[in-house]
Amino acid sequence: MLTAKGADTRQAVLERAVALASRVGLGGLTIGTLADELHLSKSGLFGHFRSKEALQIQVLDHAAARFVEAVVRPALAQPRGEPRVRSLFHRWLDWARSSPMPGGCLFVAAATELDDKEGPVHDRLQQLQREWLGVIATSFQKGIEEGHFPEDEDPDQFAHDLYGVMLAYHHAHRLLRDPKAEARARHAFQKLLPDR
Repeated sequence: MLTAKGADTRQAVLERAVALASRVGLGGLTIGTLADELHLSKSGLFGHFRSKEALQIQVLDHAAARFVEAVVRPALAQPRGEPRVRSLFHRWLDWARSSPMPGGCLFVAAATELDDKEGPVHDRLQQLQREWLGVIATSFQKGIEEGHFPEDEDPDQFAHDLYGVMLAYHHAHRLLRDPKAEARARHAFQKLLPDR
């Protein structure tokens, strides 16, 4: 069992590992590269993570926990329906725009990196992404139940389309350096919301 100091050390190591993975990709994140980054021994880090795969999965989980704290939990505190859906989008956009990860969103980069690779890291990323799509779809469904959106709308389609808006935002913002990327994403989101 980890002591409080051990847990704090582990959290600090995972913070650095997330930042490193955002720069070099999950495939480039190994116990050795992390040891070099932290100026620690590989054997000491091996005691924490046991394998490259375990390290990568824990990095995904750590990044997901940060995302939940910054985006999901505050948005779910908003009233059900349209206010919650709007909060999810705006907080997600804020996260993407001001992400503390130097290489941009780890999940977007990892999705491209791992989309055709099999194994536990791919499976964990897929699970996390399905859970996030589920949060969006459920929030939209609650909007239907509250009468904020038409009853014939498809929550899963909305989640898919909103995800597409955010992927386009990442591409426009990070790769194309489009100064209108954020405004375009906000406009696209507004058009996604169905009229009552």
